[in-house]
Amino acid sequence: MRAVRGGREESHATVRLGKARRSALGLLCESMSAMSKDQTLVPGEEAVSIVHPHWKVMIRPVAVAVLIVAVVLVAVTVIPFGKATPLAGLVLGAIAVVGVMWSLMIPLLRWWTTTYELTTRRLRVRTGILARRGKDIPLSRVSDVTYQAGILDRLLGSGTLVVEAPGEHGEERLTEIPRVVYLQSMLFQLIEEERQRIARPDREEED
Repeated sequence: MRAVRGGREESHATVRLGKARRSALGLLCESMSAMSKDQTLVPGEEAVSIVHPHWKVMIRPVAVAVLIVAVVLVAVTVIPFGKATPLAGLVLGAIAVVGVMWSLMIPLLRWWTTTYELTTRRLRVRTGILARRGKDIPLSRVSDVTYQAGILDRLLGSGTLVVEAPGEHGEERLTEIPRVVYLQSMLFQLIEEERQRIARPDREEED
């Protein structure tokens, strides 16, 4: 009897230990989920799409960087520096490095730090490398969304998204937007869903 009773107590202890482990694992998963979630979103708000400007904004910086390197190489091979050739090569190389960094890295950082985010509640614009600037447009305030795309934009799949909202927001022109037609359609859908969400409590009160 004592052996049976001891076995039961041991099995109960094992069950309690398993429940404790599952509870701890559940708390860990919840905490990790909370940490991975964007803390700038309000309760009930979800991120839908985040895009950077179209890659074509980097065409000019890359072309300038290539031109700087080409000019320096031509200068080193064509201009007769004589005995100062090694020193001249170092100076021109330093100039090329600084020129490439200035013409390429700054536009790249500007592209990377510029984001256009669609959530279920807002259109969020974030710009700036060191000093950050942000603008939020509530979807419930948006009155019209249009896009503009030239011939090159249509070939590359980019364009300008024009968002109109009454009041202090006014007209917001978002340039160099990738997949502009798709984002316009998505924005229309999110605006309609947000208006239905806002109107739903009013309908429930009427009922």
